[in-house]
Formats: sequence, structure tokens, C-alpha cells
Amino acid sequence: MNKASLPHDPAPYVPQIRLYQNWLRDHRGLSFDTYNELWRWSVSELDAFWQSIWDYFELQSPTPHTAVLAGNVMPGAKWFPGAQTNYAHQALRHVQPAHAAGFPAVISINEKGLRREMSWPELRRQVAAMALHLQAQGVEPGDRVAAYLPNIPEAMVAFLATVSVGGVWSICAPDMGTHAVLDRFKQIEPKVLIAVDGVSYGGRDFDRMGVVQELRDALPSVQHVIVHDNLGTLDLTNCDVGASVQMSAITARDDAEVQAFEPMWLPFDHPLWIVYSSGTTGLPKPIVHGHGGTVIVALANKILHNDIGCSYHPNSFGERFHWYSSTGWVMWNAQVAGLLNGVTCVIYDGNPGGSKDNPDWSILWRMASEEKVTFFGAGAAFFANCQKAGVDLSRCGDLSLIRALGTTGSPLSPETQSWGTEEFRKIGTDIWWCNISGGTDFAGAFVGGHRELPQEPGVMQCRELGCAVESWNEAGEPVLGEVGELVCTQPIPSMPLYFWNDKDNARYLASYFEMYPAGHGRKPGGGDGPASMGGVWRHGDWLRIGNAQGEGEGCVIFGRSDATINRHGLRMGTSELYSAVEALPEVMDSMVVDLEYLGKESYMPLFVVLRPGTALDDTLKAKLNNAIKVALSPRFIPNEIFQVAEIPRTLSGKKQELPIKKLMLGQPLEKVVNKDAMANPGCLDWYVDLAKRHLAKL
Repeated sequence: MNKASLPHDPAPYVPQIRLYQNWLRDHRGLSFDTYNELWRWSVSELDAFWQSIWDYFELQSPTPHTAVLAGNVMPGAKWFPGAQTNYAHQALRHVQPAHAAGFPAVISINEKGLRREMSWPELRRQVAAMALHLQAQGVEPGDRVAAYLPNIPEAMVAFLATVSVGGVWSICAPDMGTHAVLDRFKQIEPKVLIAVDGVSYGGRDFDRMGVVQELRDALPSVQHVIVHDNLGTLDLTNCDVGASVQMSAITARDDAEVQAFEPMWLPFDHPLWIVYSSGTTGLPKPIVHGHGGTVIVALANKILHNDIGCSYHPNSFGERFHWYSSTGWVMWNAQVAGLLNGVTCVIYDGNPGGSKDNPDWSILWRMASEEKVTFFGAGAAFFANCQKAGVDLSRCGDLSLIRALGTTGSPLSPETQSWGTEEFRKIGTDIWWCNISGGTDFAGAFVGGHRELPQEPGVMQCRELGCAVESWNEAGEPVLGEVGELVCTQPIPSMPLYFWNDKDNARYLASYFEMYPAGHGRKPGGGDGPASMGGVWRHGDWLRIGNAQGEGEGCVIFGRSDATINRHGLRMGTSELYSAVEALPEVMDSMVVDLEYLGKESYMPLFVVLRPGTALDDTLKAKLNNAIKVALSPRFIPNEIFQVAEIPRTLSGKKQELPIKKLMLGQPLEKVVNKDAMANPGCLDWYVDLAKRHLAKL
């Protein structure tokens, strides 16, 4: 063992983006004085940039590609034609060196305290055994394999096995009910269903075999069912889920065929998985991403911007990557992507806040201490809950190995970021926050982190390399220092191939490309291109690039652009108001809607969920109004404040501002919201009643 790989010799952690720039200088003769220069090169010289990413990460293909980007069109860009790839091949290429260095592939912990460690050779063996089983059941390239599994190693094994033989993967979390899952899986007609017998969450076990039976009965395309015994009580002899086989029996296989198995080479744009983005109405959008585009963007994003290095490389030796997620969120896909560059993934299955009877927001921190996590990621709401619960990180074990915190899902408030920074300062760490924003839509991030740029609470550090992100004003012109529509003017390899069963790309075009004229802003480096290039990608977020004076690389997301507040001519997204309101200790959650629409007078109610035992009296109302007045402007003081039991949220945790806005404007409930796409549809009755009372006054 050489000196650099001794476990007690700390890795230097030279920023990954610095290593890449050194490589560009040495191998391409390219030097950039500022990040802005590097970013502008990456979004104007698309071929040169993405070829550099291919070469830098030493991507493999048995056949050469004939171009990098064969036609700059959106949608429909063809990347690396002629190349072959496989997500599983990229992950499993690390088996020997990672194992030789003594690192596991996956460490998993659940809320019952069960800890499991899976070595890289064991991961490879189980993937091979499962892949051969799927082939024996008739799974061919392009067939869909649907999974109803929690965040456990078996989900990672099943995913890699599926895609290694060309199957198209799709997963739903077991906390989703039958209708929500069927809204997704019925659209894609899976051949195989891989399901779990039950899950544990918040200190309780939940049997899911009844749901599994309902899924099987409602999915006539399913020819084979595999069940994983998660609760330890599965008895398939008394199970009437047709033709079921236990997953552990499949993955126990170890013979010459298993040892010789290799993932098949597939075209660069072969479908990898189907993920879902819930709109407010209609069925969830089944978004198809490809193998090659997902891999190359994941490597660029996770390594260069998130600064997550390879566990067995001397520069990042011992890297352990954790991002708390359920399998119903695209951050599960991001966690799995740790395997793509040989990182040990530390995963947790359960409630990060403990049980209702025994709330505890220090669980993940204690796990991170025990498992020597170096990169700790979670949704912004997790960190806000830790702050509100008064978590003292100095009492959570030795967290000195954590060098980076990742957040996404919603804007992270400056107050919460400052709280986390101070908590780590108290234990002697100058923590780096990697705040990112992107989405399920393209399995990536538009804006994110940079280890060498200035850090400011509540601000993401930069637009990511290869992402031609701009903020456009109402005239469709790029602006700095102003809040505008987030658009991406150039294609990215991980943008969707298509939506499943979407005739003529109708839903795909309507979702992202119909707001601006084709060709407008599409010329690489700036300016208009021919209409044949297609339109820019409009993401649906409010974005400001630079500070209020338009200076610097920092970016702030101001909420969804279709749920905007427009008070007395002053336009604003909702996130700033939430930061002001939710900073108050009495407030657990909040939502605001503005009913200024088509000439209607502005009426803006604020809904708040308060701490147990707290009442919304005149004193607290005044405190809320003052917080908004001080942080924003008197213009944004709400017309009324209501105490509510819950804020309506989607299954992925997003506040449902737009459906409630439409409801209060008089549209019927069934037209504005898909209850099966909600995490808490039971709360809607209160809002329906409020809408009736409000409309009766008009």
C-alpha cells in the first residue's frame, strides 16, 4: 500500500474542478482566468466541452462516435452517435480497484438499526445473478421493469441488473398508494414487477403485500413478479401474487455464468429509466432518459460541481457519499450515481426525524459520524427541521470528516445555511455548502456548487458547466441582477429522449419548449438561430443571476414562475416570503397564493402550520406581518392569515401553490389537482371550503 492510500493519511481534496482545469491546460492548451470564461466556453463550444468530459472521465465504447452533437436541435439532439455504453458497465468498472483499496460499494442502515455492508465484488455478483434471471424471464432490451422498493441495497442491485441487459427501469416508493403507483406504471406497461413485502417508517411496520397484489392485478403486461422480504415475515407459500419468486433466492446464485457476466453494450441514447414529474392535473409525465447522456452529465455534475471524488483515488481517498432520499425522488438516482465513479454510497431507509412519539432530527447526523461520511446531502427542508428542532451537532458524534453539505428540493434559506455553518464552526470545520437546483426533468442540475468560488448564505454559487442557463425578462431578453424566467438555451446530453407514449412529442414540447419562438436565443454564445433549431428549454422557475447589481456568479431561485406573487406591480417568487415566515420559531410550514389574475384585484392569503400548542392570535399575526415587512416590503403583507393543519404537497414534497390558487379563483377541485399525485390529499377539504367562502364574498 503506498503512502497516499494509508487510511490514516487524510486525502488532500484538491477541488475536482481544479483538477479538471489543470487537465484542460495540459491536454487541450486551454486556460481560463475566471470561472465565467470557463462556463462561457462550455456553453458556446459544445463539441469541445462535452468531448473533454468524455476524455477526462475516460468513458469507454467498443465503437467510436462519429460526432459529439449531431445537430443542435431541441428537443431531439443526438449526442455521440455511433458510441455504445451502459450505465452498469460504468459503475462496475470500479469493482477491482475499489475492493483492492478496501472500500465497500454500499453501506445501508435502516431506522431499526440494521446495518449492512456490500462489497464491490458482491454487488457485481448479485447484479449478474439478477440480470441473468431477468433474461431467463424474457426481458429484452427496451422492456420495462417496474420496482416498488424502498431505499435499500436491493433497489440498487435490481436497477443495475435491469439496465445491464437493456431493460428500462422505473421505480416508485412504497409510501405511495396503489392509485399513484398505477398512474405511473400503467403508462409504461412493465414486463416484470419487483416489489417489497413491507416497509418500516417512523417506528412502525407497514405491510405492502395487499398493494403488491393490487398492482399485479391491475398491470396485465406483468409476466413475472419478484418480491423482496424486507420485514423478515414473507411467506410466499401463502401469497397469491402470481408466479412470485423471492429476490434473495435469485441473488444467491454464484456459478461460472454469473462470474462471466458482462453488461451488454447499448447505443448511447438507449433508454435507461423512466422517471415521473407530477403536474397539477393529468397523469404524471413519464420522462425517458438515456444511458449515455445520464452517465456523462452525472459525472460532470457530481464530480466537478458537487466535488465528490473517487473513494480509492489518493486525492479523495476514503470518500463516503450520503444523500438522504426516498426512491420516489430523483435524488435516489443521484445517490446511486455515486457508483459511477467508484464512491462508497451510504444510504438510510426510514424517517430522518424519528417517530411521532419520539421525534429526533439527529439520527442521520449520528449515522454520518459512525459511518465516516464525507459528503452529507439532504433536502433543504431537512436542514430547516434540524435548525427548528435545535439539533446540537457537537452532540452527534465526530462529524469532523464531513467537508461538504448538499441541499436541493427547495431554496435553502440564508438563516438555515448560516445555522449549519455555525454548528460546524463550533466543531472546528469550515463547512462548504453545495446548494443545487435542477430536477427530475433532465436528471441533473442547472445551478450548483463550486469549491473555489465565494459562498453566500442562500445563494447557489454558479451556473454549471455545459448548462447554458439564462434569466429572461418579459421581452425574452437575458438579464443579470433581475429576476426572470430560467431558460436553458442549448441542449444538454441528459435532457429527456422523449416522454413515454407521447404522440408527436406533444406533452414534451408543451412542458418545456412552447413559451418562446423557435430559434429565439438559440445561437451558441448568444443571439438567435434558425427556427429549425427549436426553442429554448423553459424550466418554470424564477432565477436571478448575479447580485442585485448583476455582479458575480451567484444564482438565486425564487420559486416557481407559475405561482408568482405580483403585488401592486412588484413581482416576486414565493421562496423569499417563506424564508421570512418560516424563520419564526412558531411556524413549521407555510404557503402563500396571490389571486391577482386577469385584472382581478390582488388578494393574497397566507397559510401557516404552527408548532403544537401555538395559536394564531393577534400578537402572532403582527409578528408574521412584521417579518414579511422587514424582510421584503410592506407590499407583501398578506390580506389574511390562516392557521391550517397541513400545507398541500406533491409526493415529491413541493408545495401546491398553483392548484390552491386556481381553486380560489373558482376552478373545480378535480380540474386543478391530481389527488393521487399528492402526499396529503386529505387536507384539501379545508381549502375547498375556504375557496367557497371566498368566492361567495365576491
